Amino acid sequence: MTQTVFLEVQFRDDVDHDTIASVVRETLAQTAGFPGNESLEVLVDDADAHRAVVLERWTTAADHDAYVAWRATPEGAANALAQVLAGPPVTRTFERTLDLS
Repeated sequence: MTQTVFLEVQFRDDVDHDTIASVVRETLAQTAGFPGNESLEVLVDDADAHRAVVLERWTTAADHDAYVAWRATPEGAANALAQVLAGPPVTRTFERTLDLS
């Protein structure tokens, strides 16, 4: 079953938007290439351009779990994202849906 993930991030106020965009693109290129990733979208908060939600779609929860485990390794953590974040991201996962018919 497909898993949807919301990853909410707050970027540091003292980092310019071009640097943030570059780091996010580099980091998410790795995510997009990870087995089981179906799509990625970055939604920037209208009221606070230093806050965003990364909308991820994964083929299965196990695929997302494998990705999270990889990010915890030295290879997976080797990116500059932590340098532009104001704090730890908040992750919310969604696998169940409500039938609206």
